[in-house]
Formats: sequence, structure tokens, C-alpha cells
Amino acid sequence: MATVKLLDDAQVEAIPAVKAVFDDIRAVRKSDFINNFWRGLANDPVLLKRTWEGLKAVMMADGPLDPLVREMIYIAVSTANGCTYCIHSHTAAARAKGMTDAQHADLLAVIGLAGQTNHLVTSMQIPVDPEFEVGHRK
Repeated sequence: MATVKLLDDAQVEAIPAVKAVFDDIRAVRKSDFINNFWRGLANDPVLLKRTWEGLKAVMMADGPLDPLVREMIYIAVSTANGCTYCIHSHTAAARAKGMTDAQHADLLAVIGLAGQTNHLVTSMQIPVDPEFEVGHRK
């Protein structure tokens, strides 16, 4: 159960700042669907706008990582953070961007292995090899 009210379209219509963001989400995504994350954030129009602008800047702008890779990274981080909503949302987005079952399985294998080895090295407090330090020159 949500800890905040999820604003419906009638409520959004009464808040011009929220309506403007929802209109932009619909235009950018070319869809009338506004998911619950945005409906929850709509309780705080400033946070809603800032979050949407940040998402567009990182997830939708041209860059060296293709959109599918970005979604797959988002799935991995969401898994590490235990965000069920984000895992589902970004898995759907990755599938919409062409992620295959084989790619998803491979991603899950990497996430699982990284989690395991991260916990092992953390529990053993293994020092970082000098060769791995940023700025290390041979």
C-alpha cells in the first residue's frame, strides 16, 4: 500500500504544475499511460518536475550508452537497492527496447554473481590491488 495518495487525472487537472509534467510525460513517451510512480510524486510538484527532468536527461538523452544498456543498468541497480517497483518498471522498459529472454537471463546471472562476490570481498575486507586504483599508471 502506498504511503502517499496516487493522484488521478481529475486531481492532476487542478494542479497546473503537475498537469504540465504529466502532459510532457505523455508527449515524450507517446502514451496516455502515467504510471503510479509519477502519480505518487505528483503530491510534490517540485519533486515531480525535478525527477522527470533528471530522468529525461539521463535515460532519454543521446549518449555513449544505448537505451537498452541504460535500462539493464537500471535493473541491476534496482535489484541491488531492493526496489521491486523499479525492477518491474525497468524490465518492462528494457523489453520494450528489445531485451530478449537470453539477455535478461544473462543480466540476472551477472547481477547474482556481482552480488555474491561483492558480499564476499566486503566480508573479507580484501584490500584493493594498487593496479586497480584509479590513476594507477604503469
